Amino acid sequence: MNSEFPLADRISAFIRLGFQLSDLKEEEMHTLFQEAQNQNAWFTYQSLNQALEGIKILLEKKALELWVSRYSLVEPSHPSQVGLMLAGNIPGVGFHDILAVLISGHVACIKLSSQDTALPLWLLNQLKAIEPRFSDRIFIEDLIKNKQAYIATGSDNSARYFHYYFGKYPHLIRSNRTSVAILQGNESSAEIQALGHDIFDYFGLGCRNISKIYVRDKEQLTSLLDEIQSFEWVANHHKYFNNYEYNKSIYLVNGTPHLDNGFLLLKESVDLVSPIAVLYYELYTNQEDLKEKLQLLDSKIQCMVGGASAILPDLVPFGHTQCPAPWDYADRVDTLKFLQELT
Repeated sequence: MNSEFPLADRISAFIRLGFQLSDLKEEEMHTLFQEAQNQNAWFTYQSLNQALEGIKILLEKKALELWVSRYSLVEPSHPSQVGLMLAGNIPGVGFHDILAVLISGHVACIKLSSQDTALPLWLLNQLKAIEPRFSDRIFIEDLIKNKQAYIATGSDNSARYFHYYFGKYPHLIRSNRTSVAILQGNESSAEIQALGHDIFDYFGLGCRNISKIYVRDKEQLTSLLDEIQSFEWVANHHKYFNNYEYNKSIYLVNGTPHLDNGFLLLKESVDLVSPIAVLYYELYTNQEDLKEKLQLLDSKIQCMVGGASAILPDLVPFGHTQCPAPWDYADRVDTLKFLQELT
């Protein structure tokens, strides 16, 4: 392994990758997207394009340099091999983990999801072409055994499996999380439209997608359904619409109260994770009541979305859930700090 690979050079390579994504020719993009769609029917052209836009945000020069400046990164004299078990629910979802491992100076040993190989492989090939020194820091493996550390992302069930096999090594193991929105009743039409993106982008498959809303009264629900009518395009996707029809039939057969606008079902529930094409809602009486509800669910919430609130000061603005910065970590656990401590 080439030990002469300073942090500044690694950052520069990722910045150049971001520039390359901005200059990507339509023909090359179409070929890449077609390959990804053939592998996973959920990966539409729109979703793939949005994923690339999100990666470009991660690779902006100011963002990368600000992110790294928050740490005292020391060049590891013996870089650790870090096993990465990547999810495949949305396109390129594991890219941030790869970025963090390589920026920290360690070696990324990557087990790709079978549902998402085209985009990650393309990105890694571009990165290695930009900076050949990454060639001995990036390995795609079917089995990631005997590594010095592990970062694994999956369901609650797979997390138990990961803990069993990787628990004796330094590890970050992530399980199911989802995101919620708080409606106070004074939201503008533009804010509700932006919330529609938080709900429907990637067809609601990501942990940063809103699966539940908290409302003051049920009148807000009919207003919501009217405002998000512009997102009816999701019903044109056969997998999404099949989920919508299935869940609707279950509610109708069981006599379950719900609201329906033709492509989204609203159902009252204390649960957090809703099925595809369903948005759960729960009433709250005041912000103190809401704060108590959310504290009980904190370990399962990725993002909380809403307008300005004195009780809940760290809310993500409407429409911004799918635009995380480098320091917006999955499960809100500092990945780069974890990797830094391996040194």
